[in-house]
Amino acid sequence: MTELSDQALLASLRTLWQDIDPVPADLADRVVAAIAVDTLDREWELLSLVAGLETGAVRSDADRLTLQFSDGTTNVLLHVANAAGGKRVDGWVDAQATSIQLLQGTRQWSTQPGEDGRFAFDQIPPGLCHLRLTIQPSSGGHREFRTPAFEV
Repeated sequence: MTELSDQALLASLRTLWQDIDPVPADLADRVVAAIAVDTLDREWELLSLVAGLETGAVRSDADRLTLQFSDGTTNVLLHVANAAGGKRVDGWVDAQATSIQLLQGTRQWSTQPGEDGRFAFDQIPPGLCHLRLTIQPSSGGHREFRTPAFEV
C-alpha cells in the first residue's frame, strides 16, 4: 500500500463526498430566500409596534438640528437651535482650524475655535447657510473645508 500525500488524500475525500452527497443546485437561492423572509418578519414586527403610536408635531418652537460633516480627515459637528433674536449654531471641529466663517447669502460671520475645537454663532437669521473653515494640517500650509448648504 502506498501512502498518499495530504493534498491527494483531501482531493480524494472531496471527490467521494461530491459523488455521495452533492451540494443541491438551488442551495444558494434557498439561503438567500430564507434570510430575506427572516428580515421581513422583523420589519413587520417593527411596523406593527409603531402603527398604534400617536405621532407628535414634526416642527415646534423648540426645533433643534444636529448635523455632521466630514471629508475623511476633518469632522465638523453642528447643533442648530432657536435662540433669542434668531438661531444659535454651536459647532465642534476635530482639526486645527485657524478661522471659521458662517456664510448666508451675502452675509458672513467669522470666529475662531477654542482650544478644544468649539465655536458658536449667535443671532443667525433663518435661511440656507454653509461653513467655510481654514484648516492648518500638521504638514504645514492651509487647506479649505467647506460644508454643503444647510438650513438654520
